[in-house]
Amino acid sequence: MDDTNNSEVKLHALDYWQVIRNRYGVILLAFFLVFMTAAVITYIMPREYLGRVRLQIQPVSQEYEVFRENSARTMITPAFIQTQFQIITSKETLYDVIDEMQLVKKWEDAKTRGDAYGLLLDKLSTEEVRGTDLIDIEIFHTDPQEAADLANAIGQAYKNRRTEIETSRSNQALDMLNAQETLQEQKVEDARQAMVELMEKFNIVDLGTGGMPAWAGVGDTTDTGSKQIVMASKMNSLQAEQEISTIKTHIQTLTGLEGEKLIEGAVALNVMDSTISTFFPERQKLKVQLEALLKTGLGPQHPDIQSLNSQLAEVDRILENGVKSVKESLGTRLEIALLSLKSLEGIGEEKKDESMLERKSYTTYVEAKRNHETQNQILTDMRQALLKEKVDLSLPKNPIEIHENAEPNEVPAKPRVPLQLALGAVVGIVFGIGLAFFLEYLDTSVKTLEDVERYLGVPVLAVIPKDVGVLHKQSGLSPDAEAYRILRTNIEFNRKSADANAITIVSGGAGEGKSTTLVNLAYICAQGGYNTLMIDGDLRRPKLHTFFDINNSVGLTNYLTTDLMLEDVILQTPIDNLYFMPSGILPADAAGILNSRRMSELIADVKNRFDLVLIDSPPILGVSDASVLASEVDLTMIVIQHRKLPRGMLIRVKQAIENVGGHLLGVVLNNVDVRSDSQYQYYTSYYTYYSPTQSEPRAKARPTEAMIDDEDMVDYPDHEVDTPSKSSGKPENRGPSAGASAYDDDEY
Repeated sequence: MDDTNNSEVKLHALDYWQVIRNRYGVILLAFFLVFMTAAVITYIMPREYLGRVRLQIQPVSQEYEVFRENSARTMITPAFIQTQFQIITSKETLYDVIDEMQLVKKWEDAKTRGDAYGLLLDKLSTEEVRGTDLIDIEIFHTDPQEAADLANAIGQAYKNRRTEIETSRSNQALDMLNAQETLQEQKVEDARQAMVELMEKFNIVDLGTGGMPAWAGVGDTTDTGSKQIVMASKMNSLQAEQEISTIKTHIQTLTGLEGEKLIEGAVALNVMDSTISTFFPERQKLKVQLEALLKTGLGPQHPDIQSLNSQLAEVDRILENGVKSVKESLGTRLEIALLSLKSLEGIGEEKKDESMLERKSYTTYVEAKRNHETQNQILTDMRQALLKEKVDLSLPKNPIEIHENAEPNEVPAKPRVPLQLALGAVVGIVFGIGLAFFLEYLDTSVKTLEDVERYLGVPVLAVIPKDVGVLHKQSGLSPDAEAYRILRTNIEFNRKSADANAITIVSGGAGEGKSTTLVNLAYICAQGGYNTLMIDGDLRRPKLHTFFDINNSVGLTNYLTTDLMLEDVILQTPIDNLYFMPSGILPADAAGILNSRRMSELIADVKNRFDLVLIDSPPILGVSDASVLASEVDLTMIVIQHRKLPRGMLIRVKQAIENVGGHLLGVVLNNVDVRSDSQYQYYTSYYTYYSPTQSEPRAKARPTEAMIDDEDMVDYPDHEVDTPSKSSGKPENRGPSAGASAYDDDEY
């Protein structure tokens, strides 16, 4: 099964190759036209030079939010690349280039900035360098210097615009972050004021603020039991006095200090909150880094020095704010301690009954105190998170880095001559092959033996190669004669009997080679020992006499219209056993003459006199003469020129023969180009191999009576292969001397 499928595939491939070989002229013509068109277009196209700038794009922050590990960053994605391409080609970017280079004045076709923008956009192309963060800005222009200048100007304009956009975005983000910090500071202050108001309202004595959370000691310091109140009051009074003294000492020490001394004093007194404990080590670290860079010889204007100074200034500001917050906290603690002391001193026996009421007031106070501490902790955490973002945003923005500036190029980039010519060649070949298959699809002419047998239902008697000449005029032994020997043999084996020896040869149209086929067939039959008569029945355009250089002034028409004898119109050719009846003078009514009793009697007479009678006829679809002849003779052969007439016309030829009662013997496929149509090569591949060489002696003809009267007919023994030959009457003074030639086995 697999072998069968492979054979079918191979057959189809050969069929395709056959189409290409048959239509190679069309393919070459189409290829030549397309290729030359591409060459001409390439030649007349203006030479354009390339100016290219290569840039590296950097992702930048898009969103800034507090309490996030990292702000959202723009990733290098295809969408981001396409966005940058749109920015490059936008009017805002290119208008800067147009104004800078004064393109409206320089370009004659640009009347306005909009016109210049359109022209510049046509020359501009952007391209991503695959696998990198690089993009190319390319300008094609007929002037190499202007191409480079335009590319550099566009690259710089794009860089300036991106820098401006990112700087504006950073400033907006800084303003937003500062607004968030200010809002949180206000919340802390509001919570502190609420807590202090509650303490004053309820006369709350809170001694649990010595570095402990508000909710960790309130219950212990607000016990209202009589004994516990007195003892606690005394103990707390002592603690409050001690705390007040410590707080006052700290406040006095820090008072008058500013800047770095204030920060160092707070650290020395160990008066710190989470902000100072977090950022003071960071400050020390930055100072060490700054000193190290200065020792390397870097100047104050160096970007790294400026960056460290910026970070150090920001940290100092945060630390100063932290120390101020500590001082404010000390003041708050002092106020609380003083109030607590005052409250403790006023506690007496008369306040014992109010202890329960005071506890209820403490609950409200504790909630306010917790809120204050919570908001303060949020503010501290916010400052820590905002510091990193502010430092990043304060650094200089450089989203675009130019790695390669455009330079004038001496070699034009467009047109790409080898590429365009190669494309022209490929398109030409593809177009030519497509056109060849399209023409093959439209071509309904006979191409194969299967076409003849499928549409006409008759066998192919012979395949005649292309450019076969007249055999009897060729010197030596021609291999082409083997095709006609095959035709002679197939005629013998396809006719019903030896008496069916009157054959007319027809064609659908003119110029299909039926006359040449008839002459060569008659010559081969005469060589084989047949007494052969050729009758030129084409009374429209007779041609047979030209093959033998014989005058056709007396012939068939004279015999049919006068009382001439048969011997008067039959001529002996220079070839043994071959006789010829010319057409005679051309009549006005050829069909009427042929469709007569005398024509029927003529055919019956020559059938008895000759072994084979071959009658030439005009094209059967053009005139009615051929139909008349087909109805009179025994057999009809159709000569079909390979790849000429449509299949439908050939069917009409067959129907014309059958409609008049003619018997179709078969088809001769003529003018086959075996060099291009390889499927026919096996028909002719053995011609040369089996044809006799000139060194071989020809077999001598066996003597026989060429033409005798009907009453003197003599029968000769049958040959092993050929059908018996008929004896025939001999025209007076025209036929050969007594005796004709038979043939040997080698001659057949």
